[in-house]
Amino acid sequence: MSKVKKGSCLCGGVTYEVNGPLRPIIGCHCTQCRKQTGHYMAATGVKLSYFTVTSDRGLTWYRASDTARRGFCATCGSTLFWQADGADYIAIAAGTLDGETGLDLSGHIYCEDAGDYYQITGGTFQKDQTGHSVETPE
Repeated sequence: MSKVKKGSCLCGGVTYEVNGPLRPIIGCHCTQCRKQTGHYMAATGVKLSYFTVTSDRGLTWYRASDTARRGFCATCGSTLFWQADGADYIAIAAGTLDGETGLDLSGHIYCEDAGDYYQITGGTFQKDQTGHSVETPE
């Protein structure tokens, strides 16, 4: 059985628990994630059956597209979740997990939207929005 992991927003108004395996971290460089986070989203993910919001004080959902919603705390502004319509999992902003995660950065997606002020590094893959690998600088 997996150890329960806990997480929260900055003010503690939104808290959650994960009682199952978390996916490795993926960096998403899409324009929406960059606008929401101020950089790029580093997120893990878990099946909904292993995920529980334990306090939703301030939890607000925003539909940035026709296919998904983004969860954040309306009190402190923390980016928390991303959930595709009809999906059986939820993406969790990795920085909201409490304590050590034991997770690794596995790769990056939507690399064509990355900001011009940083280099994409870490992980084992870089993909564009179609899921195709992109050339990585040497």
